[in-house]
Amino acid sequence: MADNGDEPILLSAPDVGELEQEYVLRAMQSGWVAPAGPDLNAFEAEVAARLGVSHAVGLSSGTAALHLALVSWGVGPGDVVPVSTFTFAATVNAIRYVGAEPFFVDCDEETGNMSAPLLEQAIAQLCAEGRSVPVVVPVDMLGKCVDYTAIEKIAREAGARLLCDAAEAFGAAWQGIPAGSFGDASVLSFNGNKIMTTSGGGMLLTNDGELAAHVRKLSTQARERAVHYEHTEVGYNYRLSNILAALGRAQLRRLDEMIGRRREWRRRYAELFADQPGVRILGGIDDAEDNCWLTAIVVDPAISSWSANELNAKLTEAHIETRPVWKPMHMQPISQGLQGVIDGTSERLFDHGLTLPSGSAMTDEQFGRVLKEIAKVIGR
Repeated sequence: MADNGDEPILLSAPDVGELEQEYVLRAMQSGWVAPAGPDLNAFEAEVAARLGVSHAVGLSSGTAALHLALVSWGVGPGDVVPVSTFTFAATVNAIRYVGAEPFFVDCDEETGNMSAPLLEQAIAQLCAEGRSVPVVVPVDMLGKCVDYTAIEKIAREAGARLLCDAAEAFGAAWQGIPAGSFGDASVLSFNGNKIMTTSGGGMLLTNDGELAAHVRKLSTQARERAVHYEHTEVGYNYRLSNILAALGRAQLRRLDEMIGRRREWRRRYAELFADQPGVRILGGIDDAEDNCWLTAIVVDPAISSWSANELNAKLTEAHIETRPVWKPMHMQPISQGLQGVIDGTSERLFDHGLTLPSGSAMTDEQFGRVLKEIAKVIGR
């Protein structure tokens, strides 16, 4: 469909078509419209095989996956959980669901991912205070893996589990190892704006069969194996439905194609901003293993002749959706009273960062319109 210049261009719209319709229709026609079924089983197996992990549990959201991992490990009141401050609220909410205390760790300047030196400092501080630190939760920012080599080492030396929030990073890798396969467990999101979608949904990945079995049990109201309804612990209604899993199976077949599309937008944005003083792609210096879910720029107002806020305003006027990068969780009103190791990096990125349209469903014509509007601001 032709772009008439008035239709809004979204940041990351779902990319679905005939293949997805075929898979969903087939699932519906099979009669498996209940929460579980053969498409869910197949989807879990296919994702696990792609990532090289032993177990995958399809759930209603990435948040649910984070929550159930923490519940299964017995994390709760009295525990402190070091977590990326530069993230969406869902990561921190899951920690608070179980009554544990989030402890915010700032990011590095280049990638926006959790700073390994600051994590080490945070754990040393908490241990010196005699606090219980059972788990660390890093986040893969905008589809770029954290430095798992350093983060895993720090967590292991502290005797803490590692719960990896790879919600934004399916299809990315760290030193050749896929995002979603690190730590004691990892989490993916299949929300509508993610690299691939099941409308709403997520998944827990792990090599721990006991953890996977417990999460699966908890996700279906913790029903025991009995002919009647028997419950010995509190459960949750968190299972991914068979029909949504069918959608996910179709999306999985197209994942590499969709990543390639987003990578092309990243390349063209980098080309556009290459001669702009004080402007860089967040994490763009080395993005060969990123999934390029969203492309964000950081604009240094002391060097650039325009600001991220000015570009945001002009693109909004042109019906082009943009968004500041994550407002750090330690700055959120809900986080008042919580502590962390903060050096100001995430605050600077929030002040001067802007996320640009990056969806794989965006047409060449639409992307051309985005570039045209940006060029008006930056003087090209």
